[in-house]
Formats: sequence, structure tokens, C-alpha cells
Amino acid sequence: MLAMNKIKILGITVITIVATIIVTSCKDKRSTGWEYAPNMYEHIAYDPDQKNDNFKDGKTAQLPPAGTTPLGFVRFDYPNTKDGYEKAGLEVKTTLPQTQANYADGKILFEHFCSPCHGVNGQGDGLVVAHGYPAPPSYSKGQSSRGGAMKDLTDGKIYHTITYGVNAMGSYASQLEPKERWKVIMYVHHLQTL
Repeated sequence: MLAMNKIKILGITVITIVATIIVTSCKDKRSTGWEYAPNMYEHIAYDPDQKNDNFKDGKTAQLPPAGTTPLGFVRFDYPNTKDGYEKAGLEVKTTLPQTQANYADGKILFEHFCSPCHGVNGQGDGLVVAHGYPAPPSYSKGQSSRGGAMKDLTDGKIYHTITYGVNAMGSYASQLEPKERWKVIMYVHHLQTL
């Protein structure tokens, strides 16, 4: 008797499954079925290239308001000119604390980005000089192409030079974020004393 009930239950289950498959397969063939998370397919936000009636010009991508600063961006309002260089030299000072950790980071960054030209000790004897490129001036003994001794360069002048570059040295603004530039400057000040 118990075996008969098991066969009946199994039979009813199979018939139910088959009936469900037949009923659901007879639906509209163009249907994609149930959507588990429709917001992944039909997002509310506008794409930048989409038309947008919320703005007068109908564009989604808008220019930011004048005078705004993007999150995480550090403004450096000194132009890439001799006057901008001199003004930065007088006004710009580091706000980064003089710690051993920052100094160590500055040394590593200098060795990776600056030593190929300036040399490990900042004497202008990097690897590129061995390949025929002109030697940059020594930090402790050389003269700046903008005037004055390299050992007297201030925070602002070095920051300006890293940001914009000078002569054969290109800008390192895309390689070194502002905080990293200050760490390099901290290490350069050490090299100025050698």
C-alpha cells in the first residue's frame, strides 16, 4: 500500500511538471521572460550622449559651473610662465608634514621618476646622460636655467617645474599626483645639501 502511494505521488509530480512546461511554453515567443533585476537593463540615469529635456540645450553632458573644483583635484593657479614660476617660488609652500614616512616615499618616487635623468644623488648623472642626452644641472652644485643656484630652489619653484616641466624635462603632472610631488620635493631638498 505504501508503494502504491509513492507511485501515485511520483505520477502526480511528473504530470504537474509536464503540464507546467507545456503551459509556459505556449506563451508569446517574443517574451524575454521574467526580469530578475529590471533596473540593470532599464536604468534611470541618463547616458552622457542622450537627449535630456531637463536642460535648455537638450544635452545631458553639461559643463560644470564656473569656479568649481572637481572632488580630489588640487588647484594650482600659477601659469606656465617665468612670472608664474617666480610667483610660485614666493607663495607656494608645502603643507605635507616632514615625517620619515613621507621622506622615504619621496626617495622611492624620486628614484623611479627622476633618477633616470637627475641621477640617484641628484648630480645630473642619470642613465639618459650615458645615452647622449644633455645632463640636467646638479641639485647641490648646478645653476638653474631660470636663474639662481639649484641648491636655493624653493618648494614652489620645484613644484612648478614638476607640474609644467622645463627645457628637456616634460611635465610630470600626469605621473605624480600633488601629494606625491610634495614628497619628491622633500627628498630633493635633501639632495640640495649633498
